[in-house]
Amino acid sequence: MTSSRTTWIALFDWDGVVIDSSLLHEKSWEWMASAYDLPLPEGHFRRGFGMKNERIIPEVLGWAHDAGAITRLAASKEARYRELVAEMGLDPLPGVRVWLERLHASGIPCAIASSTERANIDCVLDRIGLRGYFSAIVSGDAVTHGKPAPDIFLKAAEALGGGAALVFEDALVGIEAARRAGMAVVAVTTTHPAHELKTADRVVDRLDELTVQEAECLAIGHGRGR
Repeated sequence: MTSSRTTWIALFDWDGVVIDSSLLHEKSWEWMASAYDLPLPEGHFRRGFGMKNERIIPEVLGWAHDAGAITRLAASKEARYRELVAEMGLDPLPGVRVWLERLHASGIPCAIASSTERANIDCVLDRIGLRGYFSAIVSGDAVTHGKPAPDIFLKAAEALGGGAALVFEDALVGIEAARRAGMAVVAVTTTHPAHELKTADRVVDRLDELTVQEAECLAIGHGRGR
């Protein structure tokens, strides 16, 4: 089904799709709890995955509800995360580099569309050598409403010039955001098992299970309201 011209675009969540940063994010939340003497509710990390800190801190953790306090706590948490990246390093998830190369060779425009803040993406992207594959980056600090609102995906699609879009996600709120944006979505089983990701159009363990032709069929078919 691949045509001679670009008919679709690819939008990638970051954490859990391009990189497996869950351990470092979890460690940074644990550090925050210890440093500020704050409680960590059981299951907090899984429930908050894919959300902006502005929701996680008041809604999932209950640490603060004042906007200023939330901002300060979020900044401390992300600064600690970047310190851990520098100390421990990160690699792309298996299959990511191969998949991005396939899309690049086929002329498919790609963007990052993630709830994480831009500094977190930038501190890893050059380190793992993937910046050249992405024509646009839309981070959580670039939109007012995070996932499950569709804003991040809509803005990323606009940055690529529009067209039928295929989203790559691992979080349930991300799948919902893609649906609200009217986009097809492939879910990766990094964070949730396959049976919890049934609302996605396709579920994979790693991105290089896909072919470009299969991905285009998902994007274009969804755009036609199949």
